[in-house]
Amino acid sequence: MDKEMLPMTNPDTPAIKGIHHIKLPVTNLHRSLEFYQQVFGAERIPQADHRREDDGALYAYICEVPGLGTKLELRLNPEHAERQRGFDFLTIAVSDRAVLELWRQRLNQLGLENSGEIVAIQAWLIAFDDPDGHRLRLYTLETHGPEEKPDEDNIWLRN
Repeated sequence: MDKEMLPMTNPDTPAIKGIHHIKLPVTNLHRSLEFYQQVFGAERIPQADHRREDDGALYAYICEVPGLGTKLELRLNPEHAERQRGFDFLTIAVSDRAVLELWRQRLNQLGLENSGEIVAIQAWLIAFDDPDGHRLRLYTLETHGPEEKPDEDNIWLRN
């Protein structure tokens, strides 16, 4: 077996190619698809829908999300979705505070409750929830120095 070699600490470790997809448990496929389409411009890939072989029941959508860099799978699994409520499974990068402000405005226009800009440990972020209560974060690649103190007591950062 050939190994693609990338600079790494252990030369015996085979190379990886990144994240293939993100799987998110949801309680309602259609509602979650509409949310990710409306907020992020996600596009469902119908030929990649997951269906059970025995009865053809649909149990997952695969989506392309512009700028995410990997596919998003919305998997019907109400039990797991409920257990992950409030957990911030995904932090999405945005370039800077100006773009973060555009996102704040967009979330407000969509009527989505959000944290507004929060000073994080190294940068700034906005947090909001999807329909199942999964906490999503938009986090700037623009960073700040030690003069900015993180808002560690912010309720949006608890989970």
